[in-house]
Amino acid sequence: MAIANVLDPTALRADDITTPGPDAGPLAGRTVGIRLDEIWRAWDWVSELWAAEFRAAGAEVVFWRSSQGRTGAEGEKVALALEEFLDRIDIALVGLANCGSCTGWTVHDALAAAVRGLPTTAVCTDNFTELAQNLARRGGHSGLRLHVLPYPLNEQQRGDVDAVARTHLAGVLQTMGASLETLAEAAV
Repeated sequence: MAIANVLDPTALRADDITTPGPDAGPLAGRTVGIRLDEIWRAWDWVSELWAAEFRAAGAEVVFWRSSQGRTGAEGEKVALALEEFLDRIDIALVGLANCGSCTGWTVHDALAAAVRGLPTTAVCTDNFTELAQNLARRGGHSGLRLHVLPYPLNEQQRGDVDAVARTHLAGVLQTMGASLETLAEAAV
């Protein structure tokens, strides 16, 4: 009689980090890194609007655009570029989890930031929330902060996406554990 081991795919990792990591706090004087991708124009629009608000509060904002070439020599270049991006920032905002592979790479890159101890938030659309949560859990960081935007988003016109971005600004700040206090307000 053969003996087999059956693994429980729902079991949590023993080393799982269930906490969200550090809050971003006041953005003034900090560098917020926003990770973009090659596909989702709506995420470009949302992040542009949010970046303008972050800058108005005294933050520096830098963008990094990930490429879809994540294997072989191209993948090594992307991995190095991600590390260089993470070296330059204090806070990570990573998106957009809006399809299967995009969700996988969004969570992957968010976990790379979170493991460094950076205040990190991954952004997903509501159709991909469960996948993002499962990937974060499988990656050993079930507490990863996720901010959820409506789906479909990319199919919307610019004005409609801008309205979503404005509506979600307070929510993403809450998810990040951040505030838009200016340096003068923080000093009071």
